[in-house]
Amino acid sequence: MQNEKRQNVLFVVTMILMSVYLLWRMIFTLPWNQGVLNMIFGILLIAAETITVLTTFELFFQKMQKKRTQLDLPTVPPEHYPDVDVFIATHNEPVELLYKTVNACTFMDYPDKRKVHIYLCDDGGRPEVEELARQFGVGYLGFPGNKEAKSGNLNNALSKTSSPLIATFDADMIPKHTFLMKTVPYFLLSKFIKENGEWRLRREDELDDTFKLGLVQTPQSFYNPDLFQFNLYAEREIPNEQDFFSREVNILRNASNAVAYTGSNTVISRKAMEDINGFPLKTITEDFETSIRLQQAGYITYATQEVQAAGLTTTTIKSMIKQRIRWARGILQSLQNTRAIFSKKLPFWTRVTYLSSFLYWWSFFNRLIFILAPILFALFDFQIVSTSFWHIFIFWLPSYFCYSLSMRYLSSNIRNQRWSQVIDTIFMPYLIVPVFLETLHIHERKFKVTSKNKNAGRKWMSSAVYALPHIFLLLLSIAALLRFVHGKYGLALFYSSIIIFWLVHNMVALCYALFFMIGRRAYRETERIRAQEEVTILDKARKLRYQARTVDVSEHGIALYVAFSIYLPPQSTISLVVKTKRYEANLEGTIVYVKRDGEGWNYSAKVQPVSETDKRQYMQIVYDRKHSLPEQMNLWDTAYDDMIRNVKKRIVQPSPHQRKMPRIPLQCPIVFTNGDSCTLRSFNYLFFSVSDFEGDTMTGTRVTFYTKSNIEVILEHAKKTRARRHELLLSIVNIDEIVERGLVDQMLNDLMQSNSESSA
Repeated sequence: MQNEKRQNVLFVVTMILMSVYLLWRMIFTLPWNQGVLNMIFGILLIAAETITVLTTFELFFQKMQKKRTQLDLPTVPPEHYPDVDVFIATHNEPVELLYKTVNACTFMDYPDKRKVHIYLCDDGGRPEVEELARQFGVGYLGFPGNKEAKSGNLNNALSKTSSPLIATFDADMIPKHTFLMKTVPYFLLSKFIKENGEWRLRREDELDDTFKLGLVQTPQSFYNPDLFQFNLYAEREIPNEQDFFSREVNILRNASNAVAYTGSNTVISRKAMEDINGFPLKTITEDFETSIRLQQAGYITYATQEVQAAGLTTTTIKSMIKQRIRWARGILQSLQNTRAIFSKKLPFWTRVTYLSSFLYWWSFFNRLIFILAPILFALFDFQIVSTSFWHIFIFWLPSYFCYSLSMRYLSSNIRNQRWSQVIDTIFMPYLIVPVFLETLHIHERKFKVTSKNKNAGRKWMSSAVYALPHIFLLLLSIAALLRFVHGKYGLALFYSSIIIFWLVHNMVALCYALFFMIGRRAYRETERIRAQEEVTILDKARKLRYQARTVDVSEHGIALYVAFSIYLPPQSTISLVVKTKRYEANLEGTIVYVKRDGEGWNYSAKVQPVSETDKRQYMQIVYDRKHSLPEQMNLWDTAYDDMIRNVKKRIVQPSPHQRKMPRIPLQCPIVFTNGDSCTLRSFNYLFFSVSDFEGDTMTGTRVTFYTKSNIEVILEHAKKTRARRHELLLSIVNIDEIVERGLVDQMLNDLMQSNSESSA
């Protein structure tokens, strides 16, 4: 409560200071006597500042209303849960991708699962998708003649189904098992009421006919790093770029009932869809327009904060830019189609929110103005702000400081001002023209499915082409900085500090853009998701079992933590049983590499499920969980840290782990039966590395020693040395016999005991 009060006070102070600053800028700083060009750029700069600040003010107001607009999720008796149709929309996505989504949908909890009707809505009319539906026992709604993109596909599904609620998923969005239980009850709020902390059915005179819930939108979430996280080596530092909208902005819009339907991870009222005549056509963002039309029809659109599904974010710069252009054009189209900003069917604050949505897409043009302004002043002697250093210091600095703090409160540490500017800088060159054209009603009507194929690229040259505008602006900024500081010393340099600050500030954002466009090579085919689950390792040949826990899991691999080293031959197949509270999967695998992890060992294996049932269970073990990417920013991570990290990561290439057996350090003197002696330095179940060898044993000769438990170990002088030339390698000739007799662990214990005694 105290934090909320402090936040609201800061918001109010920021709005006052920024309003004073903007008024001062408008009244006292325009270059009236400096010529036409200076005046034009001066007005553009003030307009850019004003639009940026006012759109933020709208979010401040909504943040202050956030708690008042939250709905309680009712506890509903099982018999009151309605039927739900689940639509999985697909166009040309591969069956392997659809498999995971359909599989997860079949595992969703519901009091009576006979009331959940799952449909693959395929406007590609593909036989393999129909076969997938048959395999899972779900419905198939083919629509190969579709000419209306996703809207046509979903409208076709609406016409052939009848449940009162509809859940929609994109082909790649994998729901958690809790999805329906965390969304459907909201639609029963008109029938249930909370009394003395308990939910009960409303009496007839208590029924709330005014409560019309159109849709419940859960956040768009992703289990793979987005390009900002991946290309900038920031997977552990920043959340997904879209989290700011899904988990913050869209939640805030509950206050003005302007929540956006994002096309997936949503439950919608069929009655509401019938009232607006189905999913809208003549737009390339049918989801956004659907939510506006629902609001105009008097329905509430509600966004929840808890992630209930996760999918694949786009993995190439080309597809990401195309996606953003489609969003920009589509949202502006939808605002024009519905006249949302001026619609009398919408409340005042809802229209203000949609005005803010419209202005947001001009933030990229604003960003260009902010980058050009100090360049024009320092390099070309433009006078676009007419004022003195101390006036700027008095009016701008306090407002800018409070604005930066407020942005952190606003985003709940999902986004800060620096990252907002970086993102705007990256997209800026490619969104200005489409936004301008769409504002002039020059439309793009063709719907384009966003490619999420990792094999499509992250190739350096194809991506680097997109950096050309940023390179040009960076070179201009460097030239402006060098010219501006040339010959300045002492006070002259101090009075130039504000221009220098903005030049350097913009150069940092442009450097981020360059690193982003250069990209980074992707080594993994599927994403690893951190998870700690119990695993039983079965060595069927030796009738042994070991307990381990997962470190991370992926579709084709698993990393295990074992408290002690175990002998798992690299070429042999091992059996694993992975078990969670809900799922259990039997896997077969081979060890890929082993590395030390603190006091224990990490074993990484390539795995595959034993049966179809195990595959379905394992897919759920991998994906039915909270993903392991950051949900908040690392507040200690600065722009300097980011730059240094990017430079280091690009210079120092990662060394692949090649070791397939654990190498256990030893310090164990031994004497062979022939009288020769040495010190065992390390052991990896196949070789000993030794030093201080004394005796006449030659290469190829075999020698023998016995452990404390009288286990015979036969070694052969190999023709190898370790990297350290003074250490020889002795291969273990009878390791298979030791393994078959079940003595390998005892042998290691004996060696470790001797190691301890030697150290003592």
